[in-house]
Amino acid sequence: MTRTRSGAAAAAVTILVGSVLATPAAGAVAAPEPTTVAKKLVTPLSMVVAGDGTAYVSQNFAGLLTAVVPGKKPQVVFAAEKGTEVGALSEAGGTVRFATTKGKATKLWSMRPGSRPSKVADLWKHERTKNPDGDQAYGFVGLDPACAAQVPPDVPATYTGILESHPYGSTVHRGTTYVADAAGNTIVGVKDNGKVSTVAVLPPVPVVVTAEAAAANALPACTVGKTYNFEPVPTDVEVGKGGWLYVTLLPGGPEDGSTGAQGRLVKVKAKSGKVREVASGFAGATGVAVADNGDVYVAQLFAGQVSRVRSGSSTAKPYASTMMPAAVEWADGDLYVSANVLSEKPKGVVLRY
Repeated sequence: MTRTRSGAAAAAVTILVGSVLATPAAGAVAAPEPTTVAKKLVTPLSMVVAGDGTAYVSQNFAGLLTAVVPGKKPQVVFAAEKGTEVGALSEAGGTVRFATTKGKATKLWSMRPGSRPSKVADLWKHERTKNPDGDQAYGFVGLDPACAAQVPPDVPATYTGILESHPYGSTVHRGTTYVADAAGNTIVGVKDNGKVSTVAVLPPVPVVVTAEAAAANALPACTVGKTYNFEPVPTDVEVGKGGWLYVTLLPGGPEDGSTGAQGRLVKVKAKSGKVREVASGFAGATGVAVADNGDVYVAQLFAGQVSRVRSGSSTAKPYASTMMPAAVEWADGDLYVSANVLSEKPKGVVLRY
């Protein structure tokens, strides 16, 4: 029941060993046999496929940006200084966008092939000065003080948004780079001139505490039946039909499944910040891709599965089973998936379906 402000990567390693792979449900269309595009990667949590077919993959914890040109071996095109995470990849017009995180410092960069990256924006400055979710309440709803006093110290009974930034996913649309900030619980928009604005503060994810969840998290019996508002933790963003931004929410909370599969797929109207839920019931939603026909694919890190939500539907059905998927991208009629992303050794792969 603890907070998860820094996204999927920070807390998932230990519980993913032995994840059960889901099998396609009746009536679901199974994915074709995948082709391996790249292998021996370290934490490939973000990915984008450029117009020329080059797949750019982040090796987040190694601080590397890798380019995979069709028919060639993967090549590191950017290496950050030690202790810096690289992620939140997107691309437009041949220019790659990516984010770096080192301590509290988070920045957005742009880079053209063969060139050095240039800083586009200071994302931490926006979080530090605006704290967009600072007024948003998380934790238990309506819990009386006597019960709240029995809640373990590592479970914040009630709190509001703190100052923290961790850009996890991004996409570019009409000159604006939209960034899913997993720790800030926001979608921010960044113009080419570096101006940063808050597009949307994602709503908390309400979960009713069951007796089983209370026991698994050492919560007192008086919390059973109460609602706990988890931080949403947006992990990826893509543009779909009508200019809607499709966003996956992890969300925050325990990563052992004790509170159920609470991941969400929502869509956000960039102009107004309006948020609508599209589908729910995901176990660790870490990546989203939108196909040309409007179908939406969601990577479920904890379920070992990529699911598909048909255009116009609110139901997710299994599409492909693979160990620890994180990023999904749709390009030229194919679905690209990064998998085995949190293995202890460099065994991450990129698959094409």
